[in-house]
Amino acid sequence: MMASKMNEKRSRYQGERLDGEHPYGDRGQMVCLVVFLLVWALDSFVFKGTTILADSIPLSIRLTAGGLVLILAAYLIEKGHRVISHDAPSSKGLVKEGGFARLRHPLYGGSLLFYLSLFLATFSLAALAVWCLIAIFYNAIAGYEEKLLLEKYGDQYREYQSKVPRWLPRLRPARFA
Repeated sequence: MMASKMNEKRSRYQGERLDGEHPYGDRGQMVCLVVFLLVWALDSFVFKGTTILADSIPLSIRLTAGGLVLILAAYLIEKGHRVISHDAPSSKGLVKEGGFARLRHPLYGGSLLFYLSLFLATFSLAALAVWCLIAIFYNAIAGYEEKLLLEKYGDQYREYQSKVPRWLPRLRPARFA
């Protein structure tokens, strides 16, 4: 048991993931977070080089829009995390409940919405450009993981893909037979 856990950790840090995630997903997400926060904070509060749109939109509207998007982000992340953290996904099979009934990648989607909420609060165009690059990264790791899930679950995952969108959350959870 202990040796198995150690091998899993060793493999994880050698770039080979045993849980079906992209090998650079975790590191890439940390880099995305740091880069985005640096660009957003420096442009929004220090240099103000690309925040020209912020002057034309009242702060109350920007904060309200950013706050609403932040609430949706927190909802997706919490619902997605709750499902995968209570039981080991490998023993559960294909996860289709909670946030995963509304979005195929609720944790990634919630993260993208978190970044978007910060952009909406300050309208930093530099942060929006970084957000676009982050969205491309998240789409790439999501595609990689979906390829693995198709190999593992086949038609069951194809049905899931047909009912649950990758990025735009469903208002009502998908129903499965």
